[in-house]
Order: sequence, then C-alpha cells, then structure tokens
Amino acid sequence: MGVAAAALRRADGLVLASRSPQRRALLHQLGVAFTVVEPRYEEGPLPGLEPAEVARRHAVGKARSVDGGLVLGVDTLVALDGAVYGKPADRDEAAAMIAALGGHAHVVHSGLCLRAAGREEVRTAATEVVFRPLSEDDVAWYLAAGEWEGRAAAYAVQGRAAAFVREIHGDYTNVVGLPVAALVDALGALGPA
Repeated sequence: MGVAAAALRRADGLVLASRSPQRRALLHQLGVAFTVVEPRYEEGPLPGLEPAEVARRHAVGKARSVDGGLVLGVDTLVALDGAVYGKPADRDEAAAMIAALGGHAHVVHSGLCLRAAGREEVRTAATEVVFRPLSEDDVAWYLAAGEWEGRAAAYAVQGRAAAFVREIHGDYTNVVGLPVAALVDALGALGPA
C-alpha cells in the first residue's frame, strides 16, 4: 500500500479542531471520515515570533483544546514584508489586505498539529504566492463576493482570488488552508492505527 493511502486510512475518525469550511472540503476530497469540534482556543497575538512559529503555536493550541482519539489542529496566516495578516475584522480591513498583496509575493504559513495517544506530530508549511498588480476595481470586485470573511489575508485562492494569482511556489493545498503533504507526513509518523 502506498504511503499516502496508508496514512489517510489512518485518519478515519479524525476530529478536526477548526471552524474552516476549506479544511472540511479538503478532508472530504481526500475521503477522510471526520467530525468537527470548534476549538476552545483563542488565537491571540504572539509578538516577537516568526510567522511560521505563530501558526505552529496556534495549531498546537487548537489541537490541545479538543478531546478525541485523533485530533487535528491547523492555523494559517499570511506574511508580507514583515507584516502578518490573519483574518480581517471587517470589509475595510479586508480591502486594505487585498490591496497590499497586489503586485507582490507573499508567504502563506500553516502550522499543523496531529494529536493521538499522548503524542503530537507538529509540522509547518510555507507556500509563496505572487499576486498580479490590482486596481481599486479589482479589489471591489473581489470584496463584493464576500469570500474575504473568515479567511487569512482576506482571500480564497480556490475562489475569485484565483484571478489574482500569477504564481504559486509550494503546496497549493496549504494556500487553501490545509497542507495535505504535511498532514500525510504527520499521519505517517504516528505509525499504524
């Protein structure tokens, strides 16, 4: 049996500690049987840490806040020129985020924590995304769809924001919100069910 198939079979019965519909959609696409429990962890600022470490710590916090035999916590954020973009508070903040990303390369960081039988497998992923230059009309068109709500850096690469992308370097699923390669690696490291 292949590594990915064996790892994903082990994931059946997974508890996803996340509010993200994108993570649910990716797990469904992978054929994983899972339940969703909203994490009791609040993502607060972690000043002085690199973006990858912030995402890692939030993922661990989410996974530890939920009970289950096999629990997955994931956190995703975007970094551009030293600024970290999480989920926007409102439409104005979303507009500022999208406008800032236009014409630049940014990095999508995810932390992933898989907890089972007293063990934790923690992984990080980083994917570079290059956006084309954006006009005010581009930003308004995007915001009108409402996809910005609840998304790191206010965009969904699998939605209208696909029109803004010039290049992606790394794991596309990481940009969607669940780094599948990291998940397969973490499941494999836990060993057989």
